[in-house]
Amino acid sequence: MNDFIFHNPDKVYFGKNQMEHLPEELLKFGNKVLLVYGGGSIKKNGLYDTVTGLMKENGIDFFELAGVEPNPRHSTANKGAAICKKENIDVILAVGGGSTIDCAKGVAAAALTEDGDVWPLVSGGIWVMQALPVIAVLTNAATGSEMDAWAVISNMDTNEKIGLGGEALIPRAAFENPEYSYSLPTYQTACGAFDIFNHVLDNYYLAGNATFDMVLELQEAVMRTVVKWTPVAMKEPENYEARANLMWASSMALNSILDAGTVHGCACHAMEHELSAYYDITHGHGLAILTPRWLTYILNENTASAIYRLGSKVFEVEEGLEAMTGAKKAIAAVSDFCFKTLGLKADLSELNIDDTHFKEMAEHACMGGVITGPVNLAPADVEKIYQMCL
Repeated sequence: MNDFIFHNPDKVYFGKNQMEHLPEELLKFGNKVLLVYGGGSIKKNGLYDTVTGLMKENGIDFFELAGVEPNPRHSTANKGAAICKKENIDVILAVGGGSTIDCAKGVAAAALTEDGDVWPLVSGGIWVMQALPVIAVLTNAATGSEMDAWAVISNMDTNEKIGLGGEALIPRAAFENPEYSYSLPTYQTACGAFDIFNHVLDNYYLAGNATFDMVLELQEAVMRTVVKWTPVAMKEPENYEARANLMWASSMALNSILDAGTVHGCACHAMEHELSAYYDITHGHGLAILTPRWLTYILNENTASAIYRLGSKVFEVEEGLEAMTGAKKAIAAVSDFCFKTLGLKADLSELNIDDTHFKEMAEHACMGGVITGPVNLAPADVEKIYQMCL
């Protein structure tokens, strides 16, 4: 077990009747709010009216940044930062899924820089210690951005998608009402769910000697939750229990409670960020295509027992098998979950992606070194995994 520090100051309001607390949380920081949201679904489902109505009733002056992209652009974050500077915004309110919350974090960080440009912070790997406060209203169980210190920002001019992190980016409060995710399309539900699953597998699981039993079992519990409840949510979009389980799993998967010193190089996320940066595909779908291939590539005598455990503890693969045999069954179960249960397309070629940029994508994913993990990956390894996904 490795040394670690745990600190998460996010206050979560979970459930159906919590929005009445939104004004009091906003007013802790001031009465000038930038409302950040995406393509307009919150207007169709009435959430926009609820949020803006509460702000009007409580004398809160708000401005809007609409149209946040599924892979939020640095240019959009910079527009928000400009509004913050012009209007002396006190607090950012993100209403939407992970992309919206990520963009809001980018706005919050850039707003306190001299030039209002988020990209130097992103590209420079700056750990953000000063930012405007962010409050999140979550509508999609996926990225965990509602309760973590990270955002992912894309620069489509340079084909880069990079994480921005910092203590100041942890939302001060998050509102999680599973009912807000009822209107999600089946595809988005599936992609978001696999993002949750992969956060645990990619960030914490397979950590070898760093893992201790309680944390390992918590990690498996979150992955089991995704496997159990995602098909229910896809079949019954307004099943509250299914949506609630997925929404809390989203927060638990990436709020550091499952970390406990087990973090490694997040290979699938590093590889998928390149796919999104070059081809603007849905993040969770890219992860689903990559994950079974990554597991296949790293399977060896050293990793087999841990991969087999994933199969037995999460997918009910029979126990008592030889480790390599069990591991192969585990990988097959992951693949079935991605492409049969979730119904996602299995190959990059089905998304009109070929190998044109694989070499440069692989080099950038490794950032001049290797991606650490149960098996370290050099650019040549990453390129081979991309080829396996065609």
